[in-house]
Amino acid sequence: MYRRREWCENGLLGSQASLMGLYMLASYRVDRYLYHMRLSDDVLLDVMARFQAEMVKGLGKDTNPTATVKMLPTFVRSLPDGSEKGDFLAVDLGGSQFRAHQVKVSDDGKQSSQLESKFYPTPKDPDSVLSFLMQLFDYVADCLLDFMETKNLKHKKLPLGFTFSFPCKQTKLEEGVLLAWTKHFKVRGAQDTDVVSSLRKALQKHKDIDLDVLALVNDTVGTMMTCGYDDQRCEVGLIIGTGTNACYMEEMRHIDLVEGDEGRMCINTEWGAFGDDGALDDLRTEFDRELDLGSLNPGKQLFEKMISSLYLGELVRLILLKMTKEGLLFNGKASTALLTKGKIEMKHVSAMEKYKEGLSNTKEILTELNLFPSEEDCIAVQHVCTIVSFRSANLCAAALAAILTRLRENKKLLRMRTTVGIDGGLYKTHPQYAKRLHKVVRRLVPNCDVRFLLSVSGSGKGAAMVTAVAYRLAAQRKQIDAALAPFLLSLETLREVKNKMRTELEYGLKRETQASATVKMLPTYVCGTPDGTEKGKFLALDLGGTNFRVLLVKIRSGRRRSVQMYNKIFAIPLEIMQGTGEELFDHIVQCIADFLEYMGIKGARLPLGFTFSFPCRQASIDKGTLVGWTKGFKATDCEGEDVVDMLREAIRRRNEFDLDIVAVVNDTVGTMMTCGYEDPNCEIGLIAGTGSNVCYMEDMKNIEIVEGNEGKMCINTEWGGFGDNGCIDNIRTKYDKEVDEGSLNPGKQRYEKMTSGMYLGEIVRQILIDLTKQGLLFRGQISESLRKRGIFETKFLSQIESDRLALLQVRRILQQLGLDSTCEDSIIVKEVCGAVSRRAAQLCGAGLAAIVEKKREDRGVDHLQITVGVDGTLYKLHPHFSRVLRETVKELAPQCDVTFMLSEDGSGKGAALITAVAKRLHNVGQK
Repeated sequence: MYRRREWCENGLLGSQASLMGLYMLASYRVDRYLYHMRLSDDVLLDVMARFQAEMVKGLGKDTNPTATVKMLPTFVRSLPDGSEKGDFLAVDLGGSQFRAHQVKVSDDGKQSSQLESKFYPTPKDPDSVLSFLMQLFDYVADCLLDFMETKNLKHKKLPLGFTFSFPCKQTKLEEGVLLAWTKHFKVRGAQDTDVVSSLRKALQKHKDIDLDVLALVNDTVGTMMTCGYDDQRCEVGLIIGTGTNACYMEEMRHIDLVEGDEGRMCINTEWGAFGDDGALDDLRTEFDRELDLGSLNPGKQLFEKMISSLYLGELVRLILLKMTKEGLLFNGKASTALLTKGKIEMKHVSAMEKYKEGLSNTKEILTELNLFPSEEDCIAVQHVCTIVSFRSANLCAAALAAILTRLRENKKLLRMRTTVGIDGGLYKTHPQYAKRLHKVVRRLVPNCDVRFLLSVSGSGKGAAMVTAVAYRLAAQRKQIDAALAPFLLSLETLREVKNKMRTELEYGLKRETQASATVKMLPTYVCGTPDGTEKGKFLALDLGGTNFRVLLVKIRSGRRRSVQMYNKIFAIPLEIMQGTGEELFDHIVQCIADFLEYMGIKGARLPLGFTFSFPCRQASIDKGTLVGWTKGFKATDCEGEDVVDMLREAIRRRNEFDLDIVAVVNDTVGTMMTCGYEDPNCEIGLIAGTGSNVCYMEDMKNIEIVEGNEGKMCINTEWGGFGDNGCIDNIRTKYDKEVDEGSLNPGKQRYEKMTSGMYLGEIVRQILIDLTKQGLLFRGQISESLRKRGIFETKFLSQIESDRLALLQVRRILQQLGLDSTCEDSIIVKEVCGAVSRRAAQLCGAGLAAIVEKKREDRGVDHLQITVGVDGTLYKLHPHFSRVLRETVKELAPQCDVTFMLSEDGSGKGAALITAVAKRLHNVGQK
């Protein structure tokens, strides 16, 4: 209705009745004539779906070559976080003017940036001095030199960001090969050329300036980064000006064109070419086709030719010309100006659509074109402009809605808040464009709350911001690499660890060095492995962590050979773990009594195997003196005592039942025996869980601390104490030392504290605290939860390192720990977890390689085939630990073919099997 008032105010129309009549008649005529340019919401939703499909095609490695929307990776991986600072230069080439900028970025508590710019003309004449690429870049370098002289910057070495607003294929941030010119550019000798290299060569000709080109940026990316500096929710950049394009932050896991699946990267969609394959032919009109044929690049950038300001004026001219030829305008008389290409520009369209003076502007513009418009002609021409510019806004809104929907779906959100940074003359200067675009976008994506943020000097400042972010990330990367460098163990270092472990193994077996050896090499008095004749009912106890299990194991021999188990798990409260020995063993007996009652076997006197997963010195299979507690246990009056006697005493105190305690067993031995029941080649047991330990079958002749030279005996290495003498201090980090000092047993079990599940999470926590103090994580804020010892459990490492988890899920895990992380934080946390767990697996592999190599040499064979029985949550549940462990063993012991066999309930079933084997051997001895 505003138009009626406007026309009356301008005296262009007479009475209300004639106004209405003329308006209705002219609008109806134009609407009918341009029916195909009026796009309904259903059509726009269809365009949106087509664009989404084209995005997926562009992201795929196999489908990208045929995609019109090229979805070019920009290698911009991070948005500004407000901590950027320094002086940066930027150059901006891509429109009607070339611009040079100086940007000062400050983080002095205020987060601010200052921009100073100078504009230089970009000649359009193809026969000018800029006809060839190097001439173009020589001109750019000359302008930059002039700018630096003006700003007194020639003496400074400054980083430079280069905004180059044409499609480029990038393989890194500071490199880009031009794919094709767009807009009015057609400089020869440029296609398939690295434009950054060309700019560097041009700059090198000026010996008195020293600039480092760090980043190549598209203007859309620059716009997003500029707005991202002011609003950290900004993750889309949009240009609607001479050309049109959009970029957005895509999940790395969806970008087949770039290796890696961590984090996000900005994708330059190059959406101007959408429809170049005919996908929009049903929407293109005869006027679009005629405009395209007369352009510098026929058949290219068809979407852009329906949207951007470079083309809309010409579209209007073509429509007016045809309507005139058909006698619908200007009494059928076309002027020479109307017949001349380019005579109607976007500035004319904008002027004709202005709110109050639009109609008078229309009359003035048409008169300047030597046309003699009637009032009805003015209304019709204004309506043509409205339909053309409205279609532009509609198409732009549909493609933007597709991007916003993809962002929301990537984040798995029902509703999303986000910001779109926008630049471009059409959006800024057209009186209705912004309002129309916003309205249509919100209608197409009602589940996205979108803020549209106008960019100020977006492409220039944005290039500087990309460069500033790259500077910040490079500095951060150095600090992170320095923190994690000690966790990266070379093959040479791992060989040293293997050799030192071998030395300690030998020390532990010899009588004169055993006392000082850190690897205690404890005899277990388990002298045989299962042979299949074991049978009977056995009880088994399993104590080694915060839970305690009691099991009834039924073993069958012969053809129906099998093992059946029934068990119950009981918790051991912290106050019992760290109370008195008497309280601990009374609690154990209470649990046994509950189980016997539960199974209805309280009166039976069954043989019992006791899995006691702590270092014990054994004098026989049923006698074990506790050397020292590990894994958080601290019960008093136990170290130096026989744990079997302590269990018997507790059973006597209760006086409800009696048991035949046949064997005290380490969990590693139980694991080896369980796997040995299935595979006779299994002579090594490995635990990689809460604790870390290994046992293996050693020749009796090598065990000086036990009498006898015949046969074999299982040795419980208790390798967790490896390094307690300082022999591996060269690989211990400051984080290992902090974890050790805060543990219950400082200076003890140093190898275990670098390899076992009980400690890995705490190592990660110490690293995260250090990185946060350096301002590299969590915005430099150490949360209260991160200060809590033990908060970062090893299960979180397994979850965070899972290949199936997207970074959003990693962020949720961190949020559960009270850590409010960004996407970049999550990547760093995952990297820290990976470094710590990989080192643990490699160290474990180096130790195991020492044992299998010893076995090979003892047997005197060139090639050894052997099986290792393995148990423990770290090995079972961590996504990469087992693979890295196997690879390390293979690398360090190439002459050993090692099979890893996962133990099924090793510690419980194994204790029963050891008891059965001991009974069998005892019975054989009696005969």
